[in-house]
Amino acid sequence: MLTGCMRRLRRHTRRAAEGTSESGQTEFTIRAVLLGLLIGCLLCFTNLYFGLQTGWISMMSLQSALIGFLLSKFLPKPMSAQENVVLQTTAVATGTMPLAAGFVGILPALGLLDEGRDGVPPIHLSWIGAVGWSCAVAFFGVFLSPPLRKQVIIEEQLAFPSGTATGQLISVLHRLPPPDTTVRQRRGYNALASSEDDEAIAYAAEAQETDALHAPEVEVAEEEGWSALSWSFAMSGIMTLSAYFFPVVFSVPLFGSYLASEWLWTFTPSLSYIGQGIIMGFPTTLSMNLGMLVGWGVLSPLAKHSGWAPGPVGDMTTGSRGWILWVSLAIMCSDSVISLVPVMYEIAYTKIWRPAIGLRDDEDSAAKENKEVETDDRLVPTQWVIWGLGGSIVLGTVLVWLVFGHQGIKPWATFIGFIMGGLLSVLGVRALGETDLNPVSGLGKISQLFFAWIQPGNIVANIIAGGVAEAGAQQAGDLMQDLKTGHLIRASPRAQFYGQLIGSCLSIVVTTTAYALYQQAYEIPGPSFPAPTAYVWLGLARLLRDGELPQKSGEFMGIFAVLFSVIAAFKTYSARGGSPYAKWIPSGVAFAIGFLNTPSFSLARLIGGIVEHVYYTRVGRENGGIRLIIIASGFVLGEGVVSIISLVLRTAGVGVASCWGCGHGMCGGCPAS
Repeated sequence: MLTGCMRRLRRHTRRAAEGTSESGQTEFTIRAVLLGLLIGCLLCFTNLYFGLQTGWISMMSLQSALIGFLLSKFLPKPMSAQENVVLQTTAVATGTMPLAAGFVGILPALGLLDEGRDGVPPIHLSWIGAVGWSCAVAFFGVFLSPPLRKQVIIEEQLAFPSGTATGQLISVLHRLPPPDTTVRQRRGYNALASSEDDEAIAYAAEAQETDALHAPEVEVAEEEGWSALSWSFAMSGIMTLSAYFFPVVFSVPLFGSYLASEWLWTFTPSLSYIGQGIIMGFPTTLSMNLGMLVGWGVLSPLAKHSGWAPGPVGDMTTGSRGWILWVSLAIMCSDSVISLVPVMYEIAYTKIWRPAIGLRDDEDSAAKENKEVETDDRLVPTQWVIWGLGGSIVLGTVLVWLVFGHQGIKPWATFIGFIMGGLLSVLGVRALGETDLNPVSGLGKISQLFFAWIQPGNIVANIIAGGVAEAGAQQAGDLMQDLKTGHLIRASPRAQFYGQLIGSCLSIVVTTTAYALYQQAYEIPGPSFPAPTAYVWLGLARLLRDGELPQKSGEFMGIFAVLFSVIAAFKTYSARGGSPYAKWIPSGVAFAIGFLNTPSFSLARLIGGIVEHVYYTRVGRENGGIRLIIIASGFVLGEGVVSIISLVLRTAGVGVASCWGCGHGMCGGCPAS
């Protein structure tokens, strides 16, 4: 069925001539889509695995383009740059569904409900129920992206640094002239480290650097790329499989058994974590570890010894881990809201105030219309957008009601959730375009606050409404990065749109099936997959209903909220001014992630960040280029792919080989724990 749909789309693409690049090659091809789906499925498993572990996933657009280029070397005919854009667009749409559909936060949070405390029993969706929920939120952001592209990429020419970096990489790999990035998008291009789903690599920031990278990097990709990717993938995979049979491999009591067992201070020497640290960059991992030190080194012992969190340290209800969760929530919300203030001001000033007082823009309307570089037959028709948005909202509202019934959110409230999600998507996309930071977590919390007012006391409705809004903002943001890449490479927006739709369709089935397998094999949330963001969603919903906080946590929430409001304001001001030091100002969201996860999550990523910083400092980005990115990609994909083998072994009842060294009780999945 999927192949037949792709065949019809391909015929339509050729007939409309929208999928033909300037060189005359067809852009929307079966091989590009199939390779994109293959890579996207691997990314989907990888993102679900790491998302359930840590709450942090990545779009991996740059890695998708790189791996797609390497795989295309086995094809009889070389793949064009425009085909590579379609490939990575399809891969991203397929690979990011675990976050867009809430499999790493929303669904685990619903499973944590307590009938005595929340008034409703835990909600565990069946496979078909999870498919229905995914279908409800999977397409709204896709149909929202074409009009947003017109505004933020064509009219305002915002940066979208990760999309720009991917476009520059593709131009290097396919020996194209460097794309033009000299207009307004230069302002925000010093990429700020981003959260949850963006890699934010400041790779090839200047056009002249791309010139310098051009020849050597193509040679690396062609001659050394497979070698580096293969050995890094194999090393990470072997280590992951070893950790399955000997759990202590990923839970080393580096600071002693007492700190490991009582205070959760262990070290996970995961090569994938190191690879993620390389991809995130040193500034992000540094912010994360600063948060880890403050949260787990200062606030956790303070709460425990002061009697504010008397339970075991790791307990999310009575322990200090649950106590510092509230502080991290305050940091994330304040950082996200402050980062949106300039965006909201600019919208209010340019779109509302100036027209209201009769002021006109410097450019006349005719000049604005001429900014679009694509012909109509390569764009997504407005009629498709209107029908798609309307259909996705109606379908989503009906499906949410069918899946959750009367105990969930009312249909009228779901409809409002989609409308609010569209409005918040505008804010999130503009923030992403300027800073490379999509504040989806903060936008979801804004939706929760709003629904606590219009449907008070309903925790299920509060969580679902936040999930609907976050899905739209996250998906629109990810797709906008891809459309920015396509704009720079002169790829057809309509061909990308097809890839987005096909990737989203397949990812619904892949993500739902993968999540069902993980639920069957592991306790979620549990020792192996704590799903930390689930506690954030549920905690805020309970707070908005009950208004109760753990002892003394409110004071610390206020202190850190004010502190990071000031820091976020200074960071945003510096970034918008083009300061090269903006990336070194701590990121509030990354700082809060250090609170949410145990120290083992942050320490290995810091190693990766240091490796990235030292490597590029010594050899320079002109000479270092993508060598390190290839190795980091292999590290990440190795553990993500081999985790599927671990999942199969667990489902088949194959247990660990030895629990030696697990006496500290921190080895996830080990019976001794």
